[in-house]
Amino acid sequence: MGCPDVGLWPELSVILGAEVTQLMEGGITPNKPDSGNIERVHFYVCPTCHNVLVSTGSASIHCCGRKLEPLKVIEEQESPKIEVETVDVDYYITIGHEMTREHHLLFAAYIKSDRVFLTRLYPEQEAAVRVPNLGGGKLYLYCTRHGLALYRLRRGAKA
Repeated sequence: MGCPDVGLWPELSVILGAEVTQLMEGGITPNKPDSGNIERVHFYVCPTCHNVLVSTGSASIHCCGRKLEPLKVIEEQESPKIEVETVDVDYYITIGHEMTREHHLLFAAYIKSDRVFLTRLYPEQEAAVRVPNLGGGKLYLYCTRHGLALYRLRRGAKA
């Protein structure tokens, strides 16, 4: 039977609506329907371009020609310290973390109920975010050196 010419893979991928890697592996494996449970949120960061991607269920995520794996939460002792203030109807969160080009926070994501508020952070800017105060929730911070940290914000209390 044989294998199609390597130059045909990109065209086949477009025609079939499938990733080249799936075609090369011999099949397309569909995911189960996404139930929309935000508690199953996954974050991905491309090591090449630092693109930030989010999914609420299982997904096959690719960027810059590489398959990305979901980020795993790091141990608490490596997590930066945060301070949470309530300002008007928002949380103002300051993070005790350096913001140099070599070592900085790439994003902060606040999750509550059915919403994700993603804030992209950049080197040499202040390590702080302002998000709606929805009464608790989860805050994820991604450090370019140490990885993903998780904080649980409590209703009416400081973190």
